[in-house]
Amino acid sequence: MSTAIALPLSVLCLTMNPSVDLATETDQVVPTHKLRCGDTLHDAGGGGVNVARVLTQLGGHCLSVCPAGGPSGDWLRHRMDAEGLDTAFLPIAQETRVSFTVHEHSTGAEFRFVMPGPHLSEAEWQHCLQYLEALQPFPDILVASGSLPPGAPTDFYARLAALTRQRGGRFVLDTSGPALAAALAEGVWLFKPNLRELSALVDRPLDNAAQWQAAAQDLVRQGRAEVVALTLGHLGAVLATREGVWSTPALDIPVASAVGAGDSFVGGLVWGLQRGLPLQEAFTWGIAAGSAALLTAGTGLSKAEDAQRLQPQVVITQEA
Repeated sequence: MSTAIALPLSVLCLTMNPSVDLATETDQVVPTHKLRCGDTLHDAGGGGVNVARVLTQLGGHCLSVCPAGGPSGDWLRHRMDAEGLDTAFLPIAQETRVSFTVHEHSTGAEFRFVMPGPHLSEAEWQHCLQYLEALQPFPDILVASGSLPPGAPTDFYARLAALTRQRGGRFVLDTSGPALAAALAEGVWLFKPNLRELSALVDRPLDNAAQWQAAAQDLVRQGRAEVVALTLGHLGAVLATREGVWSTPALDIPVASAVGAGDSFVGGLVWGLQRGLPLQEAFTWGIAAGSAALLTAGTGLSKAEDAQRLQPQVVITQEA
């Protein structure tokens, strides 16, 4: 009698607004004068791209899907190929955006300049939907992370939420603004906000643990998300489901840069889910990967060895 071996869950990471991310440094950011900068780091960026990079570095596998165009889109394609990412690039007429981060030596502050991205025609964003609709088999987990580019309809992620549910998958969403509100009205499996995004969504201040835990649990009770994974920076993180609420304090580590921490969190969590770990344990891998990203300067994401070292330090507690 043979024993069936469970295969890892299939994952697709969608980035509707990818970017080429630049990072540099200067002594002081001031107006008018030329700012002499140091070496420039170049990375493939955008929410879903970052999630895919972290998941892959941890030893997982996913398909990354991106609309891309122009010379910067070509650079993105070559970079992701070089990193060994399995990627489907959907051609668009306008050029993929370039965003950049500047580290100011004199204060230690980071200045992040994020461009809106190319305008997608109706035919282009419809092509993205049609590509996903035609997938056989459909992924077990579809991750949509990052902003929508100009031209894409506000309900784009809501359409994906409905499609994923119809095809028997789980929809993981990390975005903000009107596109988020529309998707939550449709209902998603997992939503990953930070505190600012959750506060804006519920339209009230969330000043303490009782308030932000209640806000996360309300979204679950209302059926807008089955799972809410709330990241709180130096205050830790919260996981809310129908079964209860869990929290964890932030790890005591030095912070080189906060860039990419949220995407690294999603990458670590989804990697845990792909391995078949229980949700609460996968959540600890999200904390570890998100924390590991804080150790890396510029546009760098979490490193697998840092996440593996930090994960045993994560303490998760169920709230009464």
